Amino acid sequence: MSTIKSLEDLKRAREEALQKKTAKATSGVAQIIVGMGTCGIAAGARDAMKSILDTIESDSINGVIVSQTGCIGLCEKEPIVQVIIGGEPKVTYGKVTPEIAREIVREHVVKHAVVHDHVIPM
Repeated sequence: MSTIKSLEDLKRAREEALQKKTAKATSGVAQIIVGMGTCGIAAGARDAMKSILDTIESDSINGVIVSQTGCIGLCEKEPIVQVIIGGEPKVTYGKVTPEIAREIVREHVVKHAVVHDHVIPM
């Protein structure tokens, strides 16, 4: 990130941030968030994240933003993956193994079919 030295630099940085935020909220763009707190990592969140990224790459899936966050607060359900597609409600999945992660990407993200077997009711 460049250094902000003037009011114009600040306005430009604000505009860029707003454009990124709008792009994420655009209908059809999927966001996958993996809980990577200490308990998530211990439960296998890194393997789930790797599986998600590998599936996106191997299946040549576009329009997916994958990010990580800290603790989501449901340690007994780790690893936790959240999926947000456009303006649809967020879906939270628990006990996500690499196999389940692949299923989430292929079914929910690509086909827009929630994988109900692994949803955590919120």
